[in-house]
Amino acid sequence: METPRYSIDHIHYRTLDPEAAATFWRDVFGATETGRVINNGRLRVMFDLGGLAIFVEEVPAGTPATPPPAFLGLEHLALTVTDMDAAVADLTAKGATLAKPVSSPRPGIRICFVNAPDGAQVELVQRG
Repeated sequence: METPRYSIDHIHYRTLDPEAAATFWRDVFGATETGRVINNGRLRVMFDLGGLAIFVEEVPAGTPATPPPAFLGLEHLALTVTDMDAAVADLTAKGATLAKPVSSPRPGIRICFVNAPDGAQVELVQRG
């Protein structure tokens, strides 16, 4: 039996307002919309962000939000940037807000967190 290999296929971004979330991924991070479908009566907008497929999917009213960190399970999406200062300037010029300012948790690493719709956060990481 062959040893299985794993690779990223997609992430689901669940939201009450798929149009607003889609606008965020497109306008703030430059994600390319690759399609739209109605899935079980709910809108799904699909994007490509640097080779990562993001499915922005509508959820029913009353769906509970993710609690603020810390909690068990997946917490956030992290994106690599080559120039943290340029990335922060670009994103804030597009209306994004920082959830946590730029910091250096250890030598050679700079990080910050950007607020995303529905209480989510996107981490930016500059290595080297």
